[in-house]
Amino acid sequence: MSTPDEPEIPASHPYRAELEAERIGWYELVRLVGLLTEDERLEPGYYRDPAWTVRDVVGHLGTWMAQAEVMLEQLAAGTYEGHDVDIDGLNARFLEAMHDQPWNVAWVQAVAGRSKMLEGWYDLDAPSEEAAWWMRKSGADHYAEHLDRLRAWAEELIAHRPELPATTED
Repeated sequence: MSTPDEPEIPASHPYRAELEAERIGWYELVRLVGLLTEDERLEPGYYRDPAWTVRDVVGHLGTWMAQAEVMLEQLAAGTYEGHDVDIDGLNARFLEAMHDQPWNVAWVQAVAGRSKMLEGWYDLDAPSEEAAWWMRKSGADHYAEHLDRLRAWAEELIAHRPELPATTED
C-alpha cells in the first residue's frame, strides 16, 4: 500500500513489514489529529500527571522519530554506540523542549522527524538488532503505545463540543 506522497516499499526491503506498520500507524495518527480543532489539540487531558495535550504527544512522537534518524545515521556511519538510553530522561527532556511550542511547530517537527527517520530506514540494506530496536521505539510500536489513548481523548474532546444552534427555514 502506498499513498500519493510516499513511495512504494520495495518488496526486498529487510524491514518492509515494519515500514508498512509504521505507515498505517502514522496515518491513523494523522486521521485522529485531523478530527480536532487547534484549540482541542492544546487542551490538557491526554495524560493528567503530567498534563499532556495532543500537541505534547505529537511533539513526543516527533522527537523520538528525530532521535531515531540520528541513531540510524550513526549506524550507517559506523559510529553508533548502542541504545543504552535513559528513556524517561529523554521523554522529560523532549517534553520540556516542545511543551510551549505552538501546534504548528510541533506538527511540522513531527512530520520532518518522520521524513528523516523514514529516509534512514529506507537506506538500511540489511537487518540489525540495533536498527530494529530504533524502529520499534520510534515507529509503529511507539504509535501503538499512544493511539488508543489518543482515540479516546479525541472522542472526549469531540463529545464536549458545544452544540450548534438549530437553524430554522422560513
